[in-house]
Amino acid sequence: MLRLVREEGVATRAELGRLTGLSRPAVASRVTELIDHGLLVERADGPSTGGRPPARLEFNAAGGTVLVANLGQSRGQLAVCNLSGSILAQTDADLPSTDPARVLPRLLNQWDDLLGKLEKPASSVRGVGLGVPDPIDHTTATWNETPIRPVIADRFAAPAYLDNEVNAAALGEHHRLPDVDDLLFIKVSTGIGAGIISGGRIQRGALGAAGEIGHIPVRDGGGVPCRCGNLDCVEAVAGGAALLARSPAGDLAGLAALAHDGDAATVALVRTAGRQIGEVIATAVNLLNPAVVVLGGDLTGAYDPLIAGVREVVYQRATARASSSLRIEPSRLGDEAGLIGCAAMVLDRILSPEAIDATLTSRP
Repeated sequence: MLRLVREEGVATRAELGRLTGLSRPAVASRVTELIDHGLLVERADGPSTGGRPPARLEFNAAGGTVLVANLGQSRGQLAVCNLSGSILAQTDADLPSTDPARVLPRLLNQWDDLLGKLEKPASSVRGVGLGVPDPIDHTTATWNETPIRPVIADRFAAPAYLDNEVNAAALGEHHRLPDVDDLLFIKVSTGIGAGIISGGRIQRGALGAAGEIGHIPVRDGGGVPCRCGNLDCVEAVAGGAALLARSPAGDLAGLAALAHDGDAATVALVRTAGRQIGEVIATAVNLLNPAVVVLGGDLTGAYDPLIAGVREVVYQRATARASSSLRIEPSRLGDEAGLIGCAAMVLDRILSPEAIDATLTSRP
């Protein structure tokens, strides 16, 4: 019933009864439980066909909060969202190191601060979602061998979910394009990674290693060693760290600004990187046949030369069938993609029929 109201827009008890085949008392009982649990609200403003107008059911997005954070190697963001996944408040994450034992306490304090500014109690938190750049165990929510669920439960008494930060951003982009079932998100920042949406679902692979596009070698890379131990990986040749080593810019924002302002050497550098990234994207397009390729990350501020280089090579080397209607575009969500994706990751679980049934059954 919650799914029908939340996702399908079903608005009356009578319609719920017709669609589910349940009796009026059964519908009334379930609706009452969902209202008591803060997930539905009922408003007496439905259209009247004569006599008293029927009460209108609505999903209660204000019935709780979701805490989210999407963390890169050097920077990240965190936010408080409502139960529709809309961001209520956000801030930059305080990242003292890449050690989760040090990062998690800072995140907890920052979430507390945001909840305080929103005048939301800790008891409003229904779930927590984290996107992180390190190796993870998605099933057990373990980050660099540190289980995050006990830490979250101690502070907020809410379930926690974990994924790779690029997967989280891919989920956010898919949320923006819900009618696109096959999407490839490429993050170009210090490193390069991909999030794969296929058949409307994120693809993590057998061991959670899907999307390591940054470690595909490119031609004519010049024998550049990569942190993975191989040579000429696209990340080592065309990732943000590699470009900064050949640029006067002090950081990726500065490099993107130089490209945006038309600095000839920087434009040429970024466009060449786009062509090299395009090599591996063309291979991915042939293999996965996405409808849309979205480019995100810190280098998308240098959108024009970067995406021009990517498009040049992808449309040249991908098969005609795979690229005939392919769209290659920049992220329109920016840093918010990962936050929205983390919220979607949590909400898909805590508002699933199984989770709601378990919650309502366990209530005293």
